[in-house]
Amino acid sequence: MWWVYIVSCADTTLYTGMTTDVERRVAEHNSASPLAAKYTRARQPVVLVYKEACHSRSTAARREYEIKKMGRAAKEALCG
Repeated sequence: MWWVYIVSCADTTLYTGMTTDVERRVAEHNSASPLAAKYTRARQPVVLVYKEACHSRSTAARREYEIKKMGRAAKEALCG
């Protein structure tokens, strides 16, 4: 199972990504590890605000792309 997720960064920006393990990935984003995205390393801590299950990697990649094209208001509406 693949997941598309959105985290809220300390500077209130939103970061979208995809993974097979959301909890591990959020922990990586909150670490100083090279596994953390360069974007989130400078904006810690991050908090998970949305996740969506996808059946395959390609489906998750397409959905991630769709979400990344959205404006902030649409992303916030998606997060509830």
